[in-house]
Amino acid sequence: MNIKSKPNIIVFFTDQQRWDTSGLHGNPLSLMENFDHYAVEGTHLYNSFTCQPVCGPARASLQSGMYATKTGCFKNRIPLKKNIKTLAKYLSKEGYATGYIGKWHLGSSEPVKKEDRGGYDYWLGSNLLEFTSDAYETYVYDGQNKKVFLPGYRVDAITDAAINFIKLNQKKPFFLFVSLIEPHHQNNSDDYPPPIGYREKYTGKWSPPDLSTLVGSSPRHLGGYYGMVKRIDEAYGRMIDVIKSLKLFDDSAIIFTSDHGNNFKTRNREYKRSCHESSIRVPTSLIGNVFQQGGRIKELTNILDIHATILDLAKVKNTSHCDGRSVLPLVNKTSKKWDNEIFIQISESQLARSLRTEKWKYCIADQDSNGSDKPSSNQYTETNLYDLDADPYELNNLIGISTYDEIVNSLRKKIKSKIRKVENITTKITKAKNVNNPGQMGLNPDSFHRLKKKL
Repeated sequence: MNIKSKPNIIVFFTDQQRWDTSGLHGNPLSLMENFDHYAVEGTHLYNSFTCQPVCGPARASLQSGMYATKTGCFKNRIPLKKNIKTLAKYLSKEGYATGYIGKWHLGSSEPVKKEDRGGYDYWLGSNLLEFTSDAYETYVYDGQNKKVFLPGYRVDAITDAAINFIKLNQKKPFFLFVSLIEPHHQNNSDDYPPPIGYREKYTGKWSPPDLSTLVGSSPRHLGGYYGMVKRIDEAYGRMIDVIKSLKLFDDSAIIFTSDHGNNFKTRNREYKRSCHESSIRVPTSLIGNVFQQGGRIKELTNILDIHATILDLAKVKNTSHCDGRSVLPLVNKTSKKWDNEIFIQISESQLARSLRTEKWKYCIADQDSNGSDKPSSNQYTETNLYDLDADPYELNNLIGISTYDEIVNSLRKKIKSKIRKVENITTKITKAKNVNNPGQMGLNPDSFHRLKKKL
């Protein structure tokens, strides 16, 4: 096998996809057979997370390698600043042809102005693909901002365009970012439109414990959502078939991940923007090139680490801006120490912060902010604590139970340190009120109210 020192790099990026849509995470419906197969052959990031569970901020962080409070994109509708270096700008300097296809969500207009495209050479995209297209009516804009119709189901239409880019650029190192809107909901209809016939196939099938227990929109939406995931996986497999057919697989690093998950209105009044696994945990694999036989990596990683890994693959030397870490030392088994804690910033529905360790999830929120008025705070109140070993789907909120005071004290110190390091803020955290009678469920009041209504 002849591996290039600077491989082609392809990011296959989905939107709002839960980690447990993968069979490798227990989903029994074979929704992601291609993902599962190739992740086992390559490298599977088993514990993979976003650093901001909402579209624009997560995308800004992946492109820039920095937390949302550093990019300034702490909520949707804030364009990425032109002076911020993106993946495309770094890789262009290393001789890569760069291309972006699909949803951007970091521009100030539709179509996206050239100066707002993050430095990508080839462009076939839309700022808000969910508004310029529908399931079978995909419109994007080319490099001259001419409107282009892409035929087929939207996942296939975007993937076909990606395959065409790969065929045209196979003779030189390239970096391609393929950004699907699926399995995000269609905003104008609040629906998850899958290919024809796919909704019926999955409606009423297996549901994760959090969606089965808490009242949300999943009884109405899960069949369509699963159908979208199935088609994503089929398109992903088709793209890999083309890469193999062109004999580019060994010379290409292919990264599959998502911007955030989906809680189906079980944790708040929409689909994301919460500290729970359903909002923050995503399926991630790295295959081809140096990632073959990398195995299952259980260290905790996030979207910022994907940015750092891409720069490492491209041999970019100046990575002092990175808030993440390359996973190549984990793949090569040369990493001696890995900080196994994930710091998450949350905005828009609430102004909150979360710390995710191997065993614990600890969440705090500014009770005086709706999350859209400011990027950070110097005062929070404890809201959630979960034991992820005993309660992986977070149905038992332990915050305020005195038994866990020692754990909470330790996590409080850690999250204060993270906030100070990332945001340069010294913050006050008010302890949660003591729960005298937590009962059997120990749910937070909002979730418990919804559960009682269902029962």
